[in-house]
Amino acid sequence: MYLQIPEPSRPISAKIVDIWRWTNTIGHSVTLLILGVLLYFDHHNNWVSWIDNVLYILIGLFIISAVYSIFIEPSILQKSWRYEISEEFVQLKHGRFNQYHTLIPMTKVEYVTTDQGPFLRKHELFNLKIGTTTSSHNIPALPKEEALMLRSQIARYAKVKDTDPEGEDVE
Repeated sequence: MYLQIPEPSRPISAKIVDIWRWTNTIGHSVTLLILGVLLYFDHHNNWVSWIDNVLYILIGLFIISAVYSIFIEPSILQKSWRYEISEEFVQLKHGRFNQYHTLIPMTKVEYVTTDQGPFLRKHELFNLKIGTTTSSHNIPALPKEEALMLRSQIARYAKVKDTDPEGEDVE
């Protein structure tokens, strides 16, 4: 007596690949800068000899990690992300090597929000956050119209009350 639920088929925006590349580049650049400063202090302050070996190994490993997370990982993540929303469930499926398939019953949804950082704002994208009692789930990189429509649709299906800007409930 298994439930036959079709696989999610709606992809996230392809623009997220560039956004993830930029954010990963910034994060890796800051870390490499910190490692470079530590290496500078190591050479000028004559720290213990094994510290420079550790720093060189860390820099090498970090460069390999940066190549993967900047050039390879974002496109893999975008291609593997799928979601589907019906009157009964929200389905999220993502991951290439470790696949995650999350099924959220609408009866368990307590809130739904949209958020947008500076990189998402530049590309007119939103993240949709769906909250349950014990956790929250994120659908990244949705176009503005779709994100706002899905937020209203999920709220209607889950019977979540909407609030106006003054914080009063709206029917």
